[in-house]
Amino acid sequence: SRSAMDHQPKFFENLSGAGKAIAVLTSGGDAQGMNAAVRAVVRMGIYVNAKVYFIYEGYQGMVDGGDNIVEVSWESVSSILQVGGTVIGSARCKSFRTREGRLQAACNLVQRGITNLCVIGGDGSLTGANLFREEWSGLLEELAQKGKIDAEAVKKYAYLNIVGMVGSIDNDFCGTDMTIGTDSALHRIIEVVDAIMTTAQSHQRTFVLEVMGRHCGYLALVSALACGADWVFIPEYPPEEGWEDTMCVKLSENRARKKRLNIIIVAEGAIDCHNKPITSEKVKELVVQRLGFDTRVTILGHVQRGGTPSAFDRILASRMGVEAVLALLEATPDTPACVVSLSGNQAVRLPLMECVQMTQEVQKAMDEGRFLEAVRLRGRSFENNLNTYKLLSHKKPDAELPKSNFNVAVLNVGAPAAGMNAAVRAAVRVGMTEGHKIFAVIDGFEGFARGKIKEISWGDVGGWTGQGGSILGTKRTLPAKYLEKIADQMRTNNINALMVIGGFEAYLGLLELSAAREKYDEFCVPMVMVPATVSNNVPGSDFSIGADTALNTITDTCDRIKQSASGTKRRVFIIETMGGYCGYLANMGALAAGADAAYIFEEQFDIRELQANVEHLTEKMKTSIQRGLVLRNENCNENYTTDFIYQLYSEEGKGVFDCRKNVLGHMQQGGAPSPFDRNFGTKISAKAMQWISKKLKETYRKGKVFANTDDSVCLLGMRRRNLVFQPVAELKSETDFVHRIPKEQWWLKLRPLMKILAKYKTSYDVSDSGQLEHVAMLPKEAESGAI
Repeated sequence: SRSAMDHQPKFFENLSGAGKAIAVLTSGGDAQGMNAAVRAVVRMGIYVNAKVYFIYEGYQGMVDGGDNIVEVSWESVSSILQVGGTVIGSARCKSFRTREGRLQAACNLVQRGITNLCVIGGDGSLTGANLFREEWSGLLEELAQKGKIDAEAVKKYAYLNIVGMVGSIDNDFCGTDMTIGTDSALHRIIEVVDAIMTTAQSHQRTFVLEVMGRHCGYLALVSALACGADWVFIPEYPPEEGWEDTMCVKLSENRARKKRLNIIIVAEGAIDCHNKPITSEKVKELVVQRLGFDTRVTILGHVQRGGTPSAFDRILASRMGVEAVLALLEATPDTPACVVSLSGNQAVRLPLMECVQMTQEVQKAMDEGRFLEAVRLRGRSFENNLNTYKLLSHKKPDAELPKSNFNVAVLNVGAPAAGMNAAVRAAVRVGMTEGHKIFAVIDGFEGFARGKIKEISWGDVGGWTGQGGSILGTKRTLPAKYLEKIADQMRTNNINALMVIGGFEAYLGLLELSAAREKYDEFCVPMVMVPATVSNNVPGSDFSIGADTALNTITDTCDRIKQSASGTKRRVFIIETMGGYCGYLANMGALAAGADAAYIFEEQFDIRELQANVEHLTEKMKTSIQRGLVLRNENCNENYTTDFIYQLYSEEGKGVFDCRKNVLGHMQQGGAPSPFDRNFGTKISAKAMQWISKKLKETYRKGKVFANTDDSVCLLGMRRRNLVFQPVAELKSETDFVHRIPKEQWWLKLRPLMKILAKYKTSYDVSDSGQLEHVAMLPKEAESGAI
């Protein structure tokens, strides 16, 4: 999308903030991850030689001035990455809404030479910032007339630049896939739902859960998807007339199918099609009166805003904070105020007012009862979530299901990864909806060869989304040595398509099966792979199921380890992460935990680099931050082992700091799947099954399925902003088979971010930044990969 003149790469070292002053404030409702954003803005600002100021208590502090506006140092933002909420405070401010208040605020900023503002908040806060910017020159002239500032200042500080970041747990802002805090709020909701499910199971109860979201149903919808709720109420998609009957029938059918509990999720802003509120109490009364079920209401309330930010939110906020400073450095009087946001996994800049207008359009559509329009305006990701939920939550009566007469087998291959079960559940249910018979294969290709295969039904996969590991069982065994036996099983069970959920072995397995097509007709069927591995090392996909859960485990553990050092001063921890030869977990874990260094295979390092790191930590110990964190990928270097690095640091750090080491090991493969992995698994797997149906129709000739082209063996992956099907044969050239990693990996671009935030001099290619996009085009374009 770049023009020809833009081809020389753009490096941030060439952008200087010297002579500029940047102020950062948080406003509106708080959200987890705001601190990570504040930290990134402060450090990036100082890094490029700008002065950086905190404005305490949001706009109120800007109006009050005095010690509410303070210049900060590098250390000021130490240890806030893992803290929820906002350490600089946020307040509702009436006076900023008056011109008088804004006049006072402008005066306070000009006195300190601040003309760059970074605002972290919701749409109200950002709209206020934009108005302030538009009025700026008028405010300065008025101040000059009143003699508060001199004419020189009016000229010198003629323009105000504004960049916004959206911090809001509701994810209610158009133009951004995920707002800061949304993922963490989902973590809180899912933790509660998982806990409630066990007690509901014991007593055969129905639970009505009320989640936040006054005008936006995102949290309700995604948590319903992530826990397989029986029913969900959201403002954008009110239930049809007579929903009371439909819901009660659905609940009692579920009970009849031996399901011991029901979960109903209600967004606080839920309405019916006449715009009348649907409250959690009302839903409870209905269930009790009509069905007599033992029913309880749980209102989650402010729990959702609290707690530590998830790994996703920390990385999102850190990326956005750095991007915001870049945007401020490049801003001119002619560029509109922008928000930095994430689309897929790419940082983008969008005109602030376009986003705000679009967000207001949604509200207007809902007020006027144009609900389909409201869902469409929310964007592709929201629409997808809704469609997937509708597909998976309600089983159609057998009479209404199409009969395709196709049999599809589903299996897990490789090491266990959290979210595999969610993927299997989605595959089974979507497959049944499409009219296929679904067969579950136990224990991967090895189990397949031994005939461990059985038909699996809708009810069998109930409650699977929240389960960690692999319920079907998984093995690393490749199919090559069992080809004959697997072909027999495919023939015996008349399997017409194969869906493989797994890691690098699954990819190798599909390559082997497609190579065996010449010899065995049984393998001439559509085959698709969905990437699931904590290592995130599968070619053709930016993310794999399970990596987010592992990242959260690493981040939580690092937080605890850092805390253990608070008593003993001057300690450095060396932590070994999994990932095979892929440095994703080590690198992203380092970014999310605020580490000082991460050693990975993809970026070769030598003894000089190790020495530089030790010296860097020695310098750090002289400041007020007296602890260090170093992550090492398990295979980053065969000679510089974790023990070696530990011993080197211990020797070199004698008298300055002492060392401890920690190998995280298999805890990275376990645990309940994170909301991201549940949803990513569910959506990507549903899409893969729909592809299978399409391929089966295309390849069915004269009473049998015959598929032997490359495009009938695909891997479904997320690439930048889209979910794409890629023939495994074409991915061969992108793969380093010796080290089992893709030759090019997107996240290596983020490597300098970690170094910048840890105060290393580094080079950072920012060619991707700086293109201002427009909002209207986003939703229609491609299916966004955001959950």
